[in-house]
Amino acid sequence: MSAQDTRPVPRVVVIGAGIVGCSLADELTARGWTDVTVLEQGPLPTPGGSTSHAPGLVFRTSPSRTLTAFARYTVEKFTSLEADGVPCFQQVGGLELATAPERLADLHRRAGHAAAWGVTGEVVGPARCKELWPLLDEAVVLGGFHTPHDGLARAGLACRAQAERATARGARFLDRHTVTGIERRDGRVTGVVTDRGTFPADHVVSAAGFWGPVIGRMAGVDVPLQPLAHQYARTGPLPGLSGATAEATKPILRFQDRDLYFREHHDRLGIGSYAHRPLPVDPFAVPGWDEARARNMDMPSSYPFTPEDWAPSWEDCRRLMPALRGAEIESGFNGVFSFTPDGMPVLGESRLRGFWLAEAVWVTHSAGVAKAVAEWMVYGRPAVDVHECDLTRFEEAQRSPAYIRERGAQQFVEVYDVVHPLQPIDRPRPLRVSPFHARQRELGAYFLEGGGWERPHWYEANAGLAEDLRLPARDAWSARHWSPVAAAEALATRERVALYDMTPLRRLEVTGPGALDFLDRMTTNNLRRKPGAVTYTLLLDETGGIRSDLTVARLAPDRFQIGANSPADLDHLLRHAPAGVHIRDITAGTCCVGVWGPLARDLVQPLTADDFSHEAFGYFRARETYVGHVPVTALRLSYVGELGWELYTTADLGLRLWDTLWEAGRDLGAVAAGRSAFNSLRLEKGYRAWGVDMTDEHDPYEAGVGFAVRRDKAGFVGKAALERRGDPVRRLTPLLLDDPAAVVLGKEPVHVDGTPVGYVTSAAYGYTLGRCVAYAWLPAGLAAGTGVHVEYFGEKVPATVADEPLFDPRMTRIRR
Repeated sequence: MSAQDTRPVPRVVVIGAGIVGCSLADELTARGWTDVTVLEQGPLPTPGGSTSHAPGLVFRTSPSRTLTAFARYTVEKFTSLEADGVPCFQQVGGLELATAPERLADLHRRAGHAAAWGVTGEVVGPARCKELWPLLDEAVVLGGFHTPHDGLARAGLACRAQAERATARGARFLDRHTVTGIERRDGRVTGVVTDRGTFPADHVVSAAGFWGPVIGRMAGVDVPLQPLAHQYARTGPLPGLSGATAEATKPILRFQDRDLYFREHHDRLGIGSYAHRPLPVDPFAVPGWDEARARNMDMPSSYPFTPEDWAPSWEDCRRLMPALRGAEIESGFNGVFSFTPDGMPVLGESRLRGFWLAEAVWVTHSAGVAKAVAEWMVYGRPAVDVHECDLTRFEEAQRSPAYIRERGAQQFVEVYDVVHPLQPIDRPRPLRVSPFHARQRELGAYFLEGGGWERPHWYEANAGLAEDLRLPARDAWSARHWSPVAAAEALATRERVALYDMTPLRRLEVTGPGALDFLDRMTTNNLRRKPGAVTYTLLLDETGGIRSDLTVARLAPDRFQIGANSPADLDHLLRHAPAGVHIRDITAGTCCVGVWGPLARDLVQPLTADDFSHEAFGYFRARETYVGHVPVTALRLSYVGELGWELYTTADLGLRLWDTLWEAGRDLGAVAAGRSAFNSLRLEKGYRAWGVDMTDEHDPYEAGVGFAVRRDKAGFVGKAALERRGDPVRRLTPLLLDDPAAVVLGKEPVHVDGTPVGYVTSAAYGYTLGRCVAYAWLPAGLAAGTGVHVEYFGEKVPATVADEPLFDPRMTRIRR
């Protein structure tokens, strides 16, 4: 807050004085919000939550750019802190081992992530691993990924150091205060009730860790996390570590092939294991501090060690480190911490206004999360994209207690697994299916999953169409969850016509006499067009960042259908909608078939009495009509670069719509096509995917969607910020890989003159172009024809900056 700002300082209550709560108090008070009270049910400085037993290993590199950014900030901050003269971070480095070829390949992929996200690291051979960790049996190690700036966070000291700084600015920390209720009025939080009094509040942040669901229930807010117990043990003194005066001198170590990690405790080793069966814990049954001590527990988060779960891991440890063969485990415990259905934190403001979540956060990401949440609260948005962590990201079907338990346990099992970017969950499936699901199964659909939806990626019924295609051989990684059938479906779309299941696309209905004014103010393009118009537009935040992209169809003067991206879009619009404007999610009650290809009109026109000619039903127009017996809302749109329509109807009529189109398409050679072909086609046309290619970290001009901004329109959200922005210094840039056989998948670093300067967002083989297409964030000055290299599993793959759109630049195929 500025010195001239006369607004009262908001009253903030943070629930939980673990690493997240202490970090948040520090970050908030540093930004001028100094009326902060941190409530803790246990005794300080060691209150008994997950922070109190955390081993403190900080490996920054993640496939998630957001998590890596959080971890990088955590290391930077903790490195600058100390308590009682002891540094809060010890930069001993990190080493991740490979004992199997698949893991070694994955370490090369991780090295690519590190380069893409700005982390220093390299893949090293067995001899270097042995040099870094002399206790290793070099014969079983194939290589390792060494990150010299990772290390050990001393979480307890970091809590103290940050609490002291926050207290000096006006915050207070109160221990032995058990929260018993959350007060609220008119949809806003007003205070926190404890066993020692009530604390009024304008904002309340639940940073209670595995107690988060307990606090959430008091506020009427679901907190989708599952606590699980995780084994941690310490050896007795080891000869190989004898004489150690420092707490640790060797890199923190991961042996992910056996779900193990290691760190030094002077002359002993601490060993953590994810190899055992999931051990779920009921958050409502976790004892408080006094009850835990009465049960002879060290703390509420420290459950008794279960030797039977440990035995297989101990044998794996001894095979990796021969020095352990004569050692014994001196102590151990099962420590409780939190998992979510997708393994990411849960952050943001709930539907109870002023009630925030900062949950399921590990020490690795703690300071980075706290910074983001503090920015969110004080300035209205974090500086880093957090959509992967936004609490609104889960669908209603993904919020049931049964789903959260099952998926949380599976995240524990998979925490060190090599996970392919397309790998679907195993259970619970199927959860959400479109009305066409039975027909898709008959056609041999290969389903992946997203948002709980079963999504066909290709159909084995089309395998015959792929037999004569001459496609380059794929490496094993890019061949996972892929089939040459996808190429046949893409080419069939370009040459004839295909049906695509677009049901999982989110659909919102906005109605009411103020609907037009509201939507026009919230978005960037001109929506003041006659009913029947469809407009591609953007939701921006106040800084000009892209919150989402929308397709808005004006079906009547006061009725709009919106194609949106995520539950966050619905939440955002609901938060800002004035009285009289009604917004509802109609996705579950409706369905959609995309009919695209040069023969799309030949398929649809005989089924309707309306004129579907280009002159009567132009591009980006909408019409409510009938296809056969089925009432549909037809939108003349194309995300694949071909003539066609999105046809919407109610779910009860979906199967009839599919069958009607399928029967009419037989003589035209129509095929059902999946998401794999769809993604290839949309990248050939350069169509962006929000959340992948662009986020709120990007403005429309650098993302290549400036055409959706009407700068002559008055007063839309983000307009003033856009006008203050200068010329872009980076751009979302199309690349064509030079080698027709080369394929990349996304998140790879891009090098110019040997230096990483950006990263790939989306990539797919362009079957029409005969090259892999990749979009990447790169410096704005790179001209078409510039040569670059994309790093794929350690190999530098040549690519060339291209002009876009790569396919049909004059739009003749769509507008006919």
